[in-house]
Amino acid sequence: MNKLILAMMAIFVLSACNQKPAKVYTASNPDLKQKVEEFISVKLTTDMSQLTEKEKQMLPLLFETAQIMDDLYWKQAWGNKKELLDNSADEYLKKFIQINYGPWERLNDNSSFVEGIGKKPAGAGFYPADMTKEEFEAFEADNKDELYTVIKRKEDGSLNAIPYSKAYNKELTKAADLLKQAALLAEDEGLKTYLETRAKALLSNEYLESDLAWMDMKTNTIDFVVGPIENYEDALYGYKAAFEAFILIKDKEWSDKLSRFASMLPELQKSLPVADEYKAEVPGSDSDLGAYDALYYGGDCNAGSKTIAINLPNDPQVHVEKGSRKLQLKNSMRAKFDHILIPISKVLIAPEQQKHVKFDAFFENTMFHEVAHGLGIKETINGKGGVREALKETYSSIEEAKADILGLYMVSELDKMGELPGKEIMDNYVTFMAGIFRSVRFGAASAHGKANMMRFNYFQETGAFSYDEESGYYTVDFDKMTAAMNSLSAEILTMQGNGDYEAAKDALAKMGTIRPALQKDLDRIAAAGIPRDIVFEQGPKACGLK
Repeated sequence: MNKLILAMMAIFVLSACNQKPAKVYTASNPDLKQKVEEFISVKLTTDMSQLTEKEKQMLPLLFETAQIMDDLYWKQAWGNKKELLDNSADEYLKKFIQINYGPWERLNDNSSFVEGIGKKPAGAGFYPADMTKEEFEAFEADNKDELYTVIKRKEDGSLNAIPYSKAYNKELTKAADLLKQAALLAEDEGLKTYLETRAKALLSNEYLESDLAWMDMKTNTIDFVVGPIENYEDALYGYKAAFEAFILIKDKEWSDKLSRFASMLPELQKSLPVADEYKAEVPGSDSDLGAYDALYYGGDCNAGSKTIAINLPNDPQVHVEKGSRKLQLKNSMRAKFDHILIPISKVLIAPEQQKHVKFDAFFENTMFHEVAHGLGIKETINGKGGVREALKETYSSIEEAKADILGLYMVSELDKMGELPGKEIMDNYVTFMAGIFRSVRFGAASAHGKANMMRFNYFQETGAFSYDEESGYYTVDFDKMTAAMNSLSAEILTMQGNGDYEAAKDALAKMGTIRPALQKDLDRIAAAGIPRDIVFEQGPKACGLK
């Protein structure tokens, strides 16, 4: 063996000896197996026979694009997905990390469940972990608070606001190419235009044109929500949008039943229980209500608890010009109702009121929650600018609380208008109450969680329900629930219209927490073995494409 080979072998051995072993991640929670098993698996599929051959050819391209969004969200929420999963000590730890898109339990105040990993940064991966609010506020950049920029440090340590289109250029270029290929297969002109304009948006960082194109789709069977959309992940300021994707198939029969409500938004706006100046804006009446089966959830929408309805776009300009689209995810909704809501109602709702827990009421409450996002006010009445900007990090929680309570209010109004024949409003009230217990189990850390607690604690303080400590059952009081619904709606709409940041902070601090008495009831639900939420078996194989 010559000297050169020996020298190379020596260098290799020395290098291997000096290499640090890969970090092994271990669970800090001994109950991880139980936590994983609290999520019941549901297969996402639909009647594929309703799709044309070209639509079936399009789906693999959409699945691949959605996977890119999923990978980008991992970067935003945690960082290096592969390193974390490859070095996890056991399969249950790996599964729980995948459910949560990182080492923090989303349904438990984002507490860490991995040994050696501390508190989740409020700004996730949108800002440097060591950045202070004072540093950000002193940072001078016109685009620093835009939805589609990520804040990084330059080599000299100063801050830099980088557009997503630049920061994630490689991934977004691939996604845009896939969308263009899908557009070539699109037989529906509305879908074709949307896919083309969305491809452009991913590379330009300008999403308004594609949002408007998405609003204009009316006759498409396949729907695809894709890109940076919601800003819940940014708990520091609520400025930054997280990547996600939904692949959806329209349920045309159910959608036709819902379509008549779209034109009623201006009339419903006028009926809101608040002073005229807080409802002076006229929402777009071109909104679209539809029912869909979901085939894929990716990224933000798949982290932790799974949404069962979508209200988009989020851009206030689109709301004013065209309204919004409200998409009810019927197969996901039915899974949660059957596997979670009905079992919870048997544990906590008074037996004589359990008959009021119905899927149609659950569907309506969820649907009108999404409709309610389009109501109220987008600009403050006192010159403080947009409501989102005025309320800062409290905005998402207050907006979700508004949609929760106004959704129930709207069911009541539509019943009065004769738009819901045969309706028994008590079904919606009791189902709404049971739905709070289902949602509250997701914790109070997220915007939705704080909104859940706001309405539960408000209802409790106003006597909207009574509680029998001996039996452990809750009973809804129809008249007091109606009064609480109206007064809470007015309070939230006024807070938003005034841009009252301090009032929003105070309300969330006082009302946005799980109190000990309720926690005992949540423990009873857990002890009964009721699933906390669902996880998906999804993708081409699950829906029969492979």
